[in-house]
Amino acid sequence: MNHDVLWMAIGFTGQGLFSARFLVQWISTERKKSSVIPIAFWYLSIAGGVTLLSYAIYRKDPVFILGQATGVFIYLRNLHFIRLDRSRRAQPGD
Repeated sequence: MNHDVLWMAIGFTGQGLFSARFLVQWISTERKKSSVIPIAFWYLSIAGGVTLLSYAIYRKDPVFILGQATGVFIYLRNLHFIRLDRSRRAQPGD
């Protein structure tokens, strides 16, 4: 397989993962009849963001690299806070 075609496939995969997060959020919101952001949204954000960041590094695009790196940091931070919140709620006596 051509090297450029492989990287283009990686880029499209990342974009697909990143876009899928909106479908997950939409479906969850429709089911609950309330705006929600399920944890799967954040995992898809990370997977898509890391994949797109890899593609951006390959393309040597500093604007794209900065945008994706910042996003991945924010998605990881959100998961960190979700885990902290779940841990606090799981502790007896609080």
